[in-house]
Amino acid sequence: MKILGIGSEIVECLRVARMIERHGELFINRIFTTAEVRYCNSKPTATQQFAGRWAAKEAVLRAVGIRARKDFDWKSMEIRRDKTGRLTVAFRGPMCDAVEQLNIGEIHLTIAQCRAAATATAIALARNVKRRKVKKKKKG
Repeated sequence: MKILGIGSEIVECLRVARMIERHGELFINRIFTTAEVRYCNSKPTATQQFAGRWAAKEAVLRAVGIRARKDFDWKSMEIRRDKTGRLTVAFRGPMCDAVEQLNIGEIHLTIAQCRAAATATAIALARNVKRRKVKKKKKG
């Protein structure tokens, strides 16, 4: 598979904690989907989880080459874990259309966090395109 883009981001957990303290639900509900909020709040390290998800969203944007503007809908992408625990990204609305137009088929994603910071890296891979088999000419 062809790599179309790579993105990386680091977020200070203290900064996220201050944003949550200052803006509470307004901040959380602007950035995260209901499922992401449920997941982060279910962990004893909720602030680090929120920071990791935010870093992941930023890394994905960099990998696909899209810049977040003032009116960007952060909930148009959702960071999920599949049944095996692997991180995945689900897109909605215009973000889904943009990813499709860019021929992105899959995004590999990793998040790491500690008390101080959370980091994420995303790799955008091209969609598989079926190639026609070329028949070889017979000799003779």
